[in-house]
Amino acid sequence: MSLALARKYRPRSFDDLVGQEAVSQTLVQALDGDRLSHAYLFSGLRGSGKTSTARIFAKALLCEKGPTSRPCETCPHCVMANEYRHMDIIEMDAASNRGIDDIKELIEHTKYKPGSGRFKIFIIDEVHMLTTQAFNALLKTLEEPPDFVKFILATTDPLKLPATILSRTQHFRFKKIPPRLVKSHLEHILHLEGVDYEPEALEILARSGAGSLRDSLTLLDQAIVYAKGSVDVPTVTGMLGIIEPALLDKLLDDILHKNETAVLDFVRQSSEYETEMIIDELTLHLKDLLFAKDPRFPPLILDRFFRVLADAKELLALGSDGEFVLSLTLYKMMEALSVKEIDEMIRTLQKELSGVSTTTAPSAGASAPAASSTAPVPPATSPKKGPTPTPTPPAASDTREPAPAPDSPSAVEPPSPTPTPSSSPSEDSGALKFKALVEKLYDRDYELGEVFERNINYQSFDGSELTWESTAQGEEKRVLIKYWGIIRMFVQELFGFETKIVNIAKEAPPAQAEEDKKKADTPPHPPVEAAPGVSGAESVDECTLPDNAHTSGTMEAVEMPNSCMNPDTGNTEASKEKDPSSLLDEPMIKEAIALFDPKRVRIKRKS
Repeated sequence: MSLALARKYRPRSFDDLVGQEAVSQTLVQALDGDRLSHAYLFSGLRGSGKTSTARIFAKALLCEKGPTSRPCETCPHCVMANEYRHMDIIEMDAASNRGIDDIKELIEHTKYKPGSGRFKIFIIDEVHMLTTQAFNALLKTLEEPPDFVKFILATTDPLKLPATILSRTQHFRFKKIPPRLVKSHLEHILHLEGVDYEPEALEILARSGAGSLRDSLTLLDQAIVYAKGSVDVPTVTGMLGIIEPALLDKLLDDILHKNETAVLDFVRQSSEYETEMIIDELTLHLKDLLFAKDPRFPPLILDRFFRVLADAKELLALGSDGEFVLSLTLYKMMEALSVKEIDEMIRTLQKELSGVSTTTAPSAGASAPAASSTAPVPPATSPKKGPTPTPTPPAASDTREPAPAPDSPSAVEPPSPTPTPSSSPSEDSGALKFKALVEKLYDRDYELGEVFERNINYQSFDGSELTWESTAQGEEKRVLIKYWGIIRMFVQELFGFETKIVNIAKEAPPAQAEEDKKKADTPPHPPVEAAPGVSGAESVDECTLPDNAHTSGTMEAVEMPNSCMNPDTGNTEASKEKDPSSLLDEPMIKEAIALFDPKRVRIKRKS
């Protein structure tokens, strides 16, 4: 008598299970290590092997050589188990025996010892169909059954089981069987049956099974009958009522080339198919193209196609006309390709904008190296530092002053408003970082950047020590001292955290000194009132640029002479020695005492 392939090739051992290695390995080790539980729960998709595994496990428990993970298949218990007539293996369908009376009868059977085997095994299939009263009646027996009783529960929906049942069983989760394993198993069965086949046809059958091996075997059984001995793609697609992959590939190619005539022909030819099925097949075909890395369809285009297909599913759910939805979907897919052209236009525009910025920004500075390449300046005739003009706002560091013509006398002069003795057509990295420092100071405070650029000249940078010359005098010197913390922060950011600053004080040229004196006489801010008997100029002259090269903080406190602690008032009282007895009356000392609340304050005279 002929049997269905799903029954004829049902697994008989743990090695025959397909795609459930974790479950089979755990049960094998439990049998070999004699670590058996009294209740097991198998859950998973239909056709994933739950009932087959339960029968194999029951046979392994009752084998005369067992319990063993490899039943002998020859003893009476194994033979009766394979023929599904063992009296100690009791299978119960909970879908048809779901009441409390059925469970009472089952509990009554647990009181009697097995007839011939080692255990009495109860296999309850579709256990989630039991009523609440039946579950409650089963709880006590399931928790503490007799030593010779084993329960194996199987279900496709474990979420419907009460937590009290789940906590009393070992739960094994059967996963979906991958299509590649299903296809391999179908090939093995067709070889045993002696049937010719095409691998692409088996791929369609494995995909249609959706992870269920029993479903795939049922479809294969039907395909063998329909194909009259040869399972090929046209036979399978015709039997399942789906479109051949070759037609879908041609459709996508027509969409790619925006061949509207061919697309409309496809819509007319596919009127005999369900629109939802066509959309599902298109989605699966797009997934295959993504995994195959088809160069015609980059991931961005596939993403747009998928979104269009997802919208089509929503339109079908509203009860729209299927042919109209399909036509609209295919036209939207063609329109989705036009977005690529917009992306290219955006990239082109960005390239053009970046090209304008790269060519116009350095144009003024780029002419200076060209001029110096045609008329190089000997080292002996390098320009000496003189009065420098006031720079314009640094929108771009290289475009503050246009470069002179190559044939002009000043063509040999560097375009920078503040040439340094070490400047050359090929500047070192330290000079470039110093320019960046000036730019940052301009961005932070324009007045500060202007003062810094006019008075500080870069000398050298050896990787850990930055050397510059300072010609700052008067009011500009006070500005540099006031913002020393900001200057130091930017130096650490550009040159390195451990960079030491070497400041070389240098007298300004006469013209520069005269200009500084005028600026000191007419400061941009309101005049500062000096302390009695001390002029503002004298107060400024006592200040020197600090050198906090070894400080560890990013925004560090600036150490400077006492006379510079309050540059806005010009007060020099802080430079006088204080009477120790009056120090405690100082406001700052009072605040410190209130803050720290010390038990004792010791005043130590500085030696």
